[in-house]
Amino acid sequence: MGYFGLTGGIASGKSTVAREFQGLGARIIDADRIGHEVIHSSNPAHREIVRQFGTDILASSGEIDRSRLGRIVFGDAGKLQQLNAIVHPRIIARIEELAAEYCAEDSSSIIVVDAALIFEAGIGGRFTKVVVAWCRPEQQVERLIAKTGVSREEAERRIAAQMPAEEKRRRADYVIDCSGSLERTREQVHRVYEQLARQVRDRPGA
Repeated sequence: MGYFGLTGGIASGKSTVAREFQGLGARIIDADRIGHEVIHSSNPAHREIVRQFGTDILASSGEIDRSRLGRIVFGDAGKLQQLNAIVHPRIIARIEELAAEYCAEDSSSIIVVDAALIFEAGIGGRFTKVVVAWCRPEQQVERLIAKTGVSREEAERRIAAQMPAEEKRRRADYVIDCSGSLERTREQVHRVYEQLARQVRDRPGA
């Protein structure tokens, strides 16, 4: 099994890279999707989050409104840390569970964990290699505004709440520059995927 991490700042192009990896045959574990499951009202984390941050974060359905919660935690490092302490252990446990399932199905699988906070959560060392999706800072701001409809100030605040993009680049084993065209991004993804696949093929016992 090849166990690789894919990370990058919000609106950096990470999801595009994940889709390209999947199209090439990788098994993708989407940490954001798992995060949605973890905070669902049927799960214990939901109650802990509401207890910590109050009922104002709830939508009329009783589910957590992520935008309301985001307005509370982004820009307040202490509150963000409190939230992460509730959700990160559960997300990581589910990621590891899925990876084990995929490996049991096919020991030659290339598994890519798509997660924004690999380095922040301290799990970078669990992966064979970590790929970082990156784009120019101003482009990141514009993409986030277009994607979510938030103000420029709010977009910059959300980006600032994450590890600086240059620090992620420094820690990466591979960097994919998503600033250009989709075709240019795709070319880089293909090159990196070939290197990841080669590592799986060449590993002892493969």
